[in-house]
Amino acid sequence: MHNSEIRYFMAVVGAGSISAASQQLFVAVSAISRQIQRLETRLGVPLFERSARGMVLNDAGHILANHVRRSMADMELAMAEIEGLKSVRQTTIRVVCTDGVAFNLLPTMLARFREIHPRVSFYLTVGTARQVPELVRNGECDVALKFSLSPEHGVEVLASYPAPVLVFMQADHPLANKEFQLADLNAWPMVLPDQSATIRQLFDLSCRMNNVFIDPVFTSNHFSSLYDFVRNTPDAIGICSHFSILYSARRDNLRMRTVNIDQLSQRTFQIQTEMGRPRTAVLSAFFTFLRQELQIQDQRCRQEFDLQLH
Repeated sequence: MHNSEIRYFMAVVGAGSISAASQQLFVAVSAISRQIQRLETRLGVPLFERSARGMVLNDAGHILANHVRRSMADMELAMAEIEGLKSVRQTTIRVVCTDGVAFNLLPTMLARFREIHPRVSFYLTVGTARQVPELVRNGECDVALKFSLSPEHGVEVLASYPAPVLVFMQADHPLANKEFQLADLNAWPMVLPDQSATIRQLFDLSCRMNNVFIDPVFTSNHFSSLYDFVRNTPDAIGICSHFSILYSARRDNLRMRTVNIDQLSQRTFQIQTEMGRPRTAVLSAFFTFLRQELQIQDQRCRQEFDLQLH
């Protein structure tokens, strides 16, 4: 296949239509259309579902686009490996994560890694729990950090840590230093993520199984907003994994507590990458750093907040 065919194909994939790709590439619509037709003729199958609203990849198109993305990523890895860590050119590591991980944990770890490797740059994408493994499988990132409820196909798990659902509150909250049950949370303003988050799904399941109904005073798909609401509301209680606030809980004088219900212990926190993905020296160093840093901070947090996590 010719480079121009692939180039125009990927432009249409990204832009969503031939006319939009034409504007981006400054190439006539007819020229792009001809190249797409040649590519489809060469492969013997259509690659797009065509409609008045644009061009959408079909199954064959997805297969080709994913292979092209992987080839491009492999070429970048090869170039970075050849140039080495001391190259004038920076090495960019593409990271994806879910919202709770992006709040404080990941930015802090990326900053600490750059203290050791200042020539490394990062490109961070924040997605939903469903989007993140898809980005990993498509080769659109080098590493992913996310909470998981079950095994996911097509990804390699580099490390996994127990990440049960905890509650967090201000340090002087009446529940901060006493035993309580799930039903006791009803007496306080609850702050919850929306139903797309795995932590909310587990929390709601636990409430149903224990005949507890909780009506939150604040719901959001943005963990930073939930966190700040709790930090600024003396009697509020939120839910999280200890990984989400490893670095910030102490600074903001917050307290984390466990709720001893089996359903709340089903999540793990994982470092993931694409199956069989080649690794540069710097990427291998980054993986090692993530595992070591998470292990150290996990143990420190358990001890400091007296968390009995299984």
